[in-house]
Amino acid sequence: QVQLVESGGGLVQDGGSLRLSCVVSGSIFGINVMGWYRQAPGKQRELVATITRSGSTNYADSVKGRSTISRDNAKSTVYLQMNSLKVEDTAVYYCVADPHLTAIRWDYWGQGTQVTVSS
Repeated sequence: QVQLVESGGGLVQDGGSLRLSCVVSGSIFGINVMGWYRQAPGKQRELVATITRSGSTNYADSVKGRSTISRDNAKSTVYLQMNSLKVEDTAVYYCVADPHLTAIRWDYWGQGTQVTVSS
């Protein structure tokens, strides 16, 4: 089993920055890809960013150029640095992980951390 615990959410003004953290514990050696989803009220869940074991990254168009996903293997932690935040970035952000590189199902989810961007 894999456990994911997020932190770093909070209230920030439009244009501000936040760094979300996700500590991974359990059977981490089976994890090949990790990412961040977000869910805003009344909106579809959105996959924001992903990072593979080898460090390859991918971003949703909505955050590309403003966000950076990274990992610190020594700390078993994945980060999402978000800059130039907008009101529309307000959502609950979930850390996700999966053992597959293809046909990813996102088997593991954290409890979520709230990000609120005020105007």
